[in-house]
Amino acid sequence: MSEQRLDSNDPAIMTHRLRKVLLLEKEKKFTDGAVIGGMDGFVKQWALEAHRNVVHPMFRSTLRRLELVSPDYASKSPRQRADWIERVLRWADGFAGVPQEGEQPPPSRRQPAKRAAARPAKRAADAATVLRAGQSLDTPLGEANGFTPFVIGKLERLGVSTVRELLYLFPRRHIDFTRVSPIASLEVGREQTAMGTVWEASEVKMGASRRRSTEAVVGDDSGNVRVVWFNQPWVARGLRPGTRIALSGRVALHRGHRVFENPEYEPMAEKELVHTARLVPVYPLTEGLTSRRLRTLIKKTVDACVGKVADFLPEEHRRRRSLAALPQMIGQAHFPDSLESKERARRRLAFDELLLIQLGVLHRKREWKQSMPGHPLRADPAVLDAFFAALPFEPTGAQRRCVQEVMADLGRSTPMSRLLQGEVGSGKTVVALAAALVAAANGQQTAFMAPTEILAEQHFRTVQQLLKVVAKPGQTQGIVTVTLSPQSRPVTVAVLTGGLSRKRKQEVQELANRGEIDIVVGTHALFQKDMEFASLGLVIVDEQHRFGVMQRSELRQKGYNPHLLVMTATPIPRTLYLTLYGDLDISVIDELPAGRREIRTRWLDADRRDSAYAFIRKQVGEGRQAFIIYPLIEESERLQQAAARQEHRRLSEEVFPDLRVGLLHGRMKANEKDKIMRRFGAGELDILVATAVVEVGIDVPNATVMLVESAERFGLAQLHQFRGRVGRSEHESYCMLISESPTPGASERLRLMETVHDGFQLAEEDLRLRGPGEFFGTRQSGMPDLRMARISDLPLLEEAREVAGDIFEADPTLERSEHRELAAAVERAWRHRTLATGEA
Repeated sequence: MSEQRLDSNDPAIMTHRLRKVLLLEKEKKFTDGAVIGGMDGFVKQWALEAHRNVVHPMFRSTLRRLELVSPDYASKSPRQRADWIERVLRWADGFAGVPQEGEQPPPSRRQPAKRAAARPAKRAADAATVLRAGQSLDTPLGEANGFTPFVIGKLERLGVSTVRELLYLFPRRHIDFTRVSPIASLEVGREQTAMGTVWEASEVKMGASRRRSTEAVVGDDSGNVRVVWFNQPWVARGLRPGTRIALSGRVALHRGHRVFENPEYEPMAEKELVHTARLVPVYPLTEGLTSRRLRTLIKKTVDACVGKVADFLPEEHRRRRSLAALPQMIGQAHFPDSLESKERARRRLAFDELLLIQLGVLHRKREWKQSMPGHPLRADPAVLDAFFAALPFEPTGAQRRCVQEVMADLGRSTPMSRLLQGEVGSGKTVVALAAALVAAANGQQTAFMAPTEILAEQHFRTVQQLLKVVAKPGQTQGIVTVTLSPQSRPVTVAVLTGGLSRKRKQEVQELANRGEIDIVVGTHALFQKDMEFASLGLVIVDEQHRFGVMQRSELRQKGYNPHLLVMTATPIPRTLYLTLYGDLDISVIDELPAGRREIRTRWLDADRRDSAYAFIRKQVGEGRQAFIIYPLIEESERLQQAAARQEHRRLSEEVFPDLRVGLLHGRMKANEKDKIMRRFGAGELDILVATAVVEVGIDVPNATVMLVESAERFGLAQLHQFRGRVGRSEHESYCMLISESPTPGASERLRLMETVHDGFQLAEEDLRLRGPGEFFGTRQSGMPDLRMARISDLPLLEEAREVAGDIFEADPTLERSEHRELAAAVERAWRHRTLATGEA
């Protein structure tokens, strides 16, 4: 067997010769005896030959930097010789046995072919063992292979606990690293990929804080680029000189030179690039779990397990709608081959989401209609006439129309299932109260359910205000009796919240159980097991999306299949309504009461805060009042309370020491909140500092200024709700939005708030900017997550509704064999949301 010729222009060959001599000198204890004539002569000659034969400029500059051109070895001390040889060996070791593309390594370093092929085979074997024999995709990660307790804990914080859920943890977006450029052609500020050889890599300390980082030089035939990984010293240990790698990221300009800063990287020897040179997925993260680690985990899981995914969509529908196979599309959703493949995957998965929601909604509607018949309630015109006459204002045409729509439903034997939609201040409570009074006239009780104690107490006060002309106080605080006309029976209204004393709560429960209370306004306390109604005929749920499906069902089961009216002040675009609330009929109050004026809205930078305070002082001087809102901080009520208290102290002591400043936050007891709201409503406070608790439930007509701090933290719908707390009188009202450092998305929201005052238009924009899941908070809505579907997917939504209708008409219970997988998918989608909200 003839020996292969070794070219001397290969860095690996050249450094191999040097390395042998350096190792021998090391064995001789640095005595300068490894070669005849001494190390200086040999090294100089070697460097001259290397400089002549290896043409890469980076290799040549390294010869000088490592003092190989003039080592001056003889004059060094033994310790200096040892340090110098270690430095050169580290550099030379990087080239030993690392061939360039298409080349063989030196014979002395060449590995057997079997061993070289072992790594991909081992990776395939590792991937194949994510699931053991007999395990399914619903196997908990703790029972699968390859997931440490640390990683499992982090994934659970992302809502992932099974292999299937990890497959469905789709990227938020992809970074396009498909543009590969020669190093000399890299452009500053663009996402791009370069491929080259690591010439050197080392741990360095950077900046004034001396942060441990990695610095490397990577080159190709066109040139070299400096690469920096800040705060990542471990990267240096994985980058051996001579290694071919791919780099993907943005190139910055530092002192006139291009620098890759914190790029993704991976060796070119990998069988498939995951982090570079492709459309790279970006996943939602949690503290302690890096994007690189999560991406690697998901790639392993997709490769091993996506083939086990059953396509639940019948083939005829898949073919007719030109939808690709599900397993393939899950893989492409994570690691697409192209932008076209990514969109095909999104379309299929979005269709699935919409279809599963539609089938669940149709099932709920069928269950509602085919369950026990409802109790028809006759709407006595005399009752409604007396109610409208008792109101302290003239109802709008929209309110009267919605009342008639509700009355028509109440008169049927099928239980009403209606959504009442209207802006803040549009008068939804008037419509709800009309329905409750009709129920009372028919001897039926009403449960009026609100998401918060503040809102429940506000509704109770509103009922008293609406009927104050004929109100008669009951014998207990929190219970009132009203008589609409001499001919009608008295109607008793009570409030029941978790903040009531045990004695008061027990008294309300006993009266409701005996049928002596007609309308009970409350929170989740209304569906606790010790709360029973004598004859529950109507359930009213305010702020529908804040309640889970199971909570509403539990409350409904307490009565004889009661009528259901759900209300929301969040304008819902028709497209989303058809998707999420297709089981409900809809009434819209699209007319505001007379006298409501447009609220002037301004977005202010943080440095204009003092001018905002001056404006508040001016308004208070004219006899008006103001809100100052602070956001929820890190989703912690305790921190929220502390921040609100701190700001309240600062404002009352430093900014407005001469004004009366109150404080309202979510951790206050019910009686404390009530006291503060009553004082603010009575004009005893000039300014109310509050957390987001005022989004709903506070109605103070004299308040004309709403100042929202850190407004970039809120969505458009919530900001519009805040704004709706003012502008309830004949006085000009104002909303000021202060933002510290808004993202581009937040800036767009704040600009829209300045120019758009229509709630429906803002809702459309909010859905466009944030997506349906974040818009509604699907974990609280009881609806399956919408991860892939967009509100703009109108044709796809119509297709999903059509397919769902066809399937449901042919097989409403999904019992046929061809629908077995589909039934399981529907059950998983809706069960997942139920468990996520803790409503099971």
